[in-house]
Amino acid sequence: MKFSSPFRYALAGAIAANGVIGFKYPDCVNGPLADNTVCDSKASPSDRAAALVKAMNITEKLVNLVDMSEGAERLGLPAYAWWNEALHGVAMSPGVSFNRSGGAFSAATSFANAITLSAAFDDDLVHKVADTISTEARAFANAGLAGLDYWTPNINPYKDPRWGRGHETPGEDPVRIKGYVKALLEGLEGTGPIRKVIATCKHYAAYDLERWQGVIRYSFDAVVSLQDLSEYYLPPFQQCARDSKVGSFMCSYNALNGTPACASTYLMDDILRKHWNWTEHNNFITSDCNAIKDFLPDQHNFSQTPAEAAAAAYNAGTDTVCEVTGWPPFTDVIGAYNQTLLSENVIDIALRRLYEGLVRAGYFDSPSDSPYRAIGWSDVNTPEAQALALQTATDGMVLLKNDGTLPLDLKDKTVALIGHWANTTRQMLGGYSGLPPYLHGPVYAADQLNLTYHYASGPVSPAANTTKDTWTAAALEAANKSDIILYFGGTDTSIASEDLDRDSIAWPAAQLSLIEALAALNKPLIITQLGDQVDDTPLLTNPAISAILWAGYPGQSGGTAALQIITGLSTPAGRLPVTQYPSAYTAQLPLTEMSLRASPGRTYRWYPQSKAVLPFGHGLHYTTFSARFGVFPTLKFPSTSSLLEGCAEPNHRDLCPFPSQVSVWVTNKGNLTSDYVALVFLRGGELGPAPWPIKTLVGYTRVRGVAPGETVAAVVGVKVGDLARVDETGDRVLYPGRYSLVLDVGEEEAQEGREVVFEVGGEEVVVLDAFPQPPKGE
Repeated sequence: MKFSSPFRYALAGAIAANGVIGFKYPDCVNGPLADNTVCDSKASPSDRAAALVKAMNITEKLVNLVDMSEGAERLGLPAYAWWNEALHGVAMSPGVSFNRSGGAFSAATSFANAITLSAAFDDDLVHKVADTISTEARAFANAGLAGLDYWTPNINPYKDPRWGRGHETPGEDPVRIKGYVKALLEGLEGTGPIRKVIATCKHYAAYDLERWQGVIRYSFDAVVSLQDLSEYYLPPFQQCARDSKVGSFMCSYNALNGTPACASTYLMDDILRKHWNWTEHNNFITSDCNAIKDFLPDQHNFSQTPAEAAAAAYNAGTDTVCEVTGWPPFTDVIGAYNQTLLSENVIDIALRRLYEGLVRAGYFDSPSDSPYRAIGWSDVNTPEAQALALQTATDGMVLLKNDGTLPLDLKDKTVALIGHWANTTRQMLGGYSGLPPYLHGPVYAADQLNLTYHYASGPVSPAANTTKDTWTAAALEAANKSDIILYFGGTDTSIASEDLDRDSIAWPAAQLSLIEALAALNKPLIITQLGDQVDDTPLLTNPAISAILWAGYPGQSGGTAALQIITGLSTPAGRLPVTQYPSAYTAQLPLTEMSLRASPGRTYRWYPQSKAVLPFGHGLHYTTFSARFGVFPTLKFPSTSSLLEGCAEPNHRDLCPFPSQVSVWVTNKGNLTSDYVALVFLRGGELGPAPWPIKTLVGYTRVRGVAPGETVAAVVGVKVGDLARVDETGDRVLYPGRYSLVLDVGEEEAQEGREVVFEVGGEEVVVLDAFPQPPKGE
């Protein structure tokens, strides 16, 4: 049985709201587990988990293999809900309960969603957000209202603008995603001996389709070359597993080259556990929800019975299966065991991984042994957290167009606030959200600024020729009474979300007609755009439209952030973490095409910047910056191996830092203090296998608070592995030849000091990472 995403999460939220699911720490002092090694904090985590599993009988083992683990009353092991969410704040899910009656634990801070937070290009900010989220998650857990593991982050690269879940991700570029992920995981899990929470990198792998023109994620077979898999789809997961050693992974709905991801030994064993050595902490893999049911003939047709499907998943390395709450169990682990398709040894391995994860999160420790057990309601929704939520929104907003109208002085001015999210509630949050302490939309922000305004709502995307226009007259009336028009439009989750891909990336026709009518009034008109990217060509080319500000999904303080930027209380410095394509792009490539190199190309690496409406990295400022490299204009290295000399990463040479420090000097030549995001790209000419990418992001940094006339220097970290190319077999290879580093995007690249050329001599080719080859038949 399949169901829509809104129903799925409404159900999860209802269950959590009614308190059906609770969280309970085991009693390791007076309970039956007190004498079990699992409660001995001096024993190793692996020994502790093994002792617990050894004490279970087979019946108890089998009922703890799915996400709603029943525990073992005989042993004093509580039931545990593995399904907890925290994409941009503690979120509604079967494992999380909010107090709907108000008071303590009635809310959690809701930060800007991933796509907006990523646009800030500031990993320190990402870390602060994640650290705050994990603090609030621990508070909920200590109150018995949430678990210790969270199914976040979503790190699938956002390769196609039609994908409904793209806003849950950090964008289209693997290097940007890796930096985001590294910072996020350090904040969520902490760096101490006890994990603050267990994070989950999802969806592994090559998952970026929901429901598009009859193709659905539950049966989609992603056909991906080894080159694209190694180069594009997997680097964020490599960061999670090999480099950040995240506690958990989630395997995805789709198949990869004919094998469902959750049954793929190639993905889960050969690459994840063996090649990336994701075994140090005996980490666990969960399936996406009901993904194992999708092995059956009505979807992937990989297994013929539920018992066979369960056996295929667990034998391949899946350790627990998510099942959607409120529906009958679909994973026949009991049948798989009874039919000898699933051995007790495999069951034990899975359970040891699951419970070792909880051991490492301090689940079986006494409060005095854990630094996180004292966290409580006073640590949720703090003034610092609320200020940080506002900062994520302001820092992540991107100024796409400005004819000089912004920033606005609204003193003694009357303003029209028009559009579907001008007086919004939850629209600003996006997917996987919780209950924030407040929702401050544009109308609220205007009230706080004591503005004189006229408000009118607007359409989102009504059906053409079937919906009566009830908005244009009211909007024009508000606009005619005002000096300045602020339009708050764009997309929302009714247009693109989980289980809902787009066909069109144009502005919804009803909104575009309304905008054109407002523009005809010849008053200053500022568009603040919610949601995903749409083709802004009609707005960019219309001289009557003064400015465009992209907000993405800005979270609980989105309206305040937008008005602060519009009025100059904050200055914009965000950059687009995705390419904005022309609307005709969707007719040139099907969403099901996984190749990055397929004509006309995917992402800025393969799609010409000259054809993009707005390129990856685009973002304007209220001031004028001059930026240049602070290194020599030319560098020479005798060989590829010389780039690796003195590197302290002998096992992972792709992590070796570029031997010459890459610094950027930023000068503010304007009149307003502002941040500046420096983006460093690589151009390598015709090096390695053809075709050759246009350019590749290799580093970035955000320089904060550059005052007028001030010059600030910043170091941009560049790794040797990001200078390499990936060949047809998936190997990451360093080639000799002529390279150049270029600073920023667009015409600025041609300015003096924005290019550094370096030459790598000799003929030596160095393989930095040899990619595992799939077994025959997979």
